[in-house]
Amino acid sequence: MAQQIASAPAPRVGELIKDWRSRRRKSQLDLALEAGISQRHLSFVESGRSSPSRDMVEMLCEHLELPLRERNMVLLSAGYAPAYSERKLSDPSMAAARAAVELVLKAHEPNPALAMDRWWTLVMTNAAVAPMLGLVEDASLLQGDVNVLRLSLHPGGLAKHIVNLGMWKAHVLWRLGQQIHATHDARLIALERELTTYPAPPSPKRERNEADAIALNFELRVGDDILSFITTTTIFGTPADVTLSELAVEAFFPANPQTAMIVKAMVAG
Repeated sequence: MAQQIASAPAPRVGELIKDWRSRRRKSQLDLALEAGISQRHLSFVESGRSSPSRDMVEMLCEHLELPLRERNMVLLSAGYAPAYSERKLSDPSMAAARAAVELVLKAHEPNPALAMDRWWTLVMTNAAVAPMLGLVEDASLLQGDVNVLRLSLHPGGLAKHIVNLGMWKAHVLWRLGQQIHATHDARLIALERELTTYPAPPSPKRERNEADAIALNFELRVGDDILSFITTTTIFGTPADVTLSELAVEAFFPANPQTAMIVKAMVAG
């Protein structure tokens, strides 16, 4: 008779709060002062000697700056219902939100723009993205759930067409690292491990500044032309829905007149 392997018990609310406090590099005293409670009370919550109220859990999550998905998990571990809904973008109740995203993407034409979820899965694109996807040689990268980061760095994706691949890969991994720090998401950690294995030239040594977090040049070779874009990311933050809070739009802006002219001709043709 096959032996059953017991699954690990779900973490208690106190364990989760302590874990997130450590990740945020806060002492018990720091978090207690921010939340307006005694350090002794917080210690009892973390050790399981005291059961926090729903308001207490939500307040601690707020001061720990947890994303909405993680806040729901902490609430569930404390025995409370999730505070934030999570609906698929295809759900009829999300029609207005879906139309708003489509409007943003369409308004950015003839320049490329795409929408993606928390795990960088492609959700929507505008018409200007099609020529870029036409450069992908490995058709499997475009099947099922298409991962935007894998698509850009995979040898069979756009990697061989990215002129500044080393710098772009370093930028992608930095952004992903920031997201992992905020969420500690297992799927994102696995994605990061995968992306680091893809070949790329070494990135030039330079100091990272605040502008890098806002925009970085993305140089793509298309035929005999080099298209230079500045990319920016817009987050659809909302206090009530997990899906919308995790939705992001990556927009490509021509960095020079030549790129603008070529992109416009590609979309028109």
